[in-house]
Amino acid sequence: MSEATQLAQHGQDGHPAHDPGLSRRTLGVPAITLMIIAASAPLTVVAGGVTTSFAVTGSLGVPLGFLLIAVILTVFAVGYTAMGRHITNAGAFYAYISRGLGRAAGVGASLIALVAYNAMQVGLFGLFGFQLSMFLEAKLGFASPWWVWIIVGIVAVGILGVNKIDVSAKVLGVLVALEFLVVIVFDIFSFAAAPEGVTTTTLNPGELFGPSLGIVLVFGVAAFMGFESGAIYGEEAKDPKRTVPHATYAAVAIIGVFYAFSAWAFSVGVGPSNIVGASREFGPDLMFVFMSEHVSVIFVDIMNILFLTSLFAALQSFHNAVARYFFSLGREGVLPRWFAHTGKTGAPWAGSVSQTVIALLVTAGFAIAGATGGEAALGEQGFLFPVLTMFTWLTNTGAMGLVMLMAVVAAAVIGFFARDRRGLGLWTTLIAPLVSGLLLAWVFVMVIANFHLQLGQEAPTAETYVLPIIVALAGLVGVIWGLVLKARRPEVYARIGRGTEPGAYGTEVVDVVGASEL
Repeated sequence: MSEATQLAQHGQDGHPAHDPGLSRRTLGVPAITLMIIAASAPLTVVAGGVTTSFAVTGSLGVPLGFLLIAVILTVFAVGYTAMGRHITNAGAFYAYISRGLGRAAGVGASLIALVAYNAMQVGLFGLFGFQLSMFLEAKLGFASPWWVWIIVGIVAVGILGVNKIDVSAKVLGVLVALEFLVVIVFDIFSFAAAPEGVTTTTLNPGELFGPSLGIVLVFGVAAFMGFESGAIYGEEAKDPKRTVPHATYAAVAIIGVFYAFSAWAFSVGVGPSNIVGASREFGPDLMFVFMSEHVSVIFVDIMNILFLTSLFAALQSFHNAVARYFFSLGREGVLPRWFAHTGKTGAPWAGSVSQTVIALLVTAGFAIAGATGGEAALGEQGFLFPVLTMFTWLTNTGAMGLVMLMAVVAAAVIGFFARDRRGLGLWTTLIAPLVSGLLLAWVFVMVIANFHLQLGQEAPTAETYVLPIIVALAGLVGVIWGLVLKARRPEVYARIGRGTEPGAYGTEVVDVVGASEL
């Protein structure tokens, strides 16, 4: 089928003529803010992320580490959201890098984003399936394979994914509210217990700014992944130029302060002198062990259930992000146009179904690996197979890819405004993206240098860097594919990253864009 014929079958916004496209004017600031927060999974971070940070780093500077990361991401958001006021595209990182650093680089970024978001989403399923299986066995005596509950979760997430976006927003809103409530209750009991008094030991800057600073940020930054996803919903926002920036700033401020405060409360409740040792002994169970000493079993059970719903909320949020990336790339011809199909509800059903299939296939791979020797190879820890492999490997890989992309986006912001500052000052167009980009690049280097610790290895091995190499190869393949499009399908190449801009899907697009924009 010729390009002209394909264009004739698509509307001016690039999706198939019989599809309604993504829903418009649907999401307000609260809805997008909640979806961003849901991706970071507050209860999961406090129960798992905080204890892991204390245990692995051995540092008491974890609470301030969350605040420092929030500051870095807030500075990053200055240029990121400013660029978003001029580019509204469900592809977000893909579109920004395409317009700031060149279209081939944008295609490379799109594949890295797809790998990273899929890795985050599928990896979380590993923890979800394991926790639900263990909970049911403990409470009902019902032993079941972890992968069965992952399949159930995949189906539930997929059903929400093909429905109207505000349905997901409402579900996520309820789950996030419950997460905050249970963590606040935990914080209150922590301050009430305070075996060493309500001390500010872990809020001392000297505890953070030392040899362990880099590793604290490495483990802390993963808690914020999803913060950048507000731009993905720009096409569905009520007022993209205002809604997305406000939601992004609100989300990073809320989760930054909330994580720092709760991590401090955690240290007060257990005691600063004991928090590192207890975190190493109990891991993510420490929160529930602590609460079991102060509240009824029923309340602890409720906390466990909300821990599962916290994971589900994050799963849904990352699923939505992947579906919209597929949609954006299909609409612009970077991927087959089938991915641009949407349903009557405005949901990108083709992208949603694709993500669901990916999750099922990867889950099947890990399930088979576990059953054919993987669990036995772990010995006494064999029952933790989905956590030690599927969850640990994939979520850390996803976080690494997203940190790298944010550093590249910061450079793209500078490149975008270098041609036309659009009336904005140097702080927005140069200083803020430069400072945040350098800091994020440093965090990325620290992530790579300490990747073996994130995977639970005592020292790096050849296998340590297999996953980072896969991410890098995805970017390289994307760049090559972008150059192939430039040479063989210049009309497709010319509209990369242009989304719903006027003329992006007409034959005049090549002349409008010009070769100077790469």
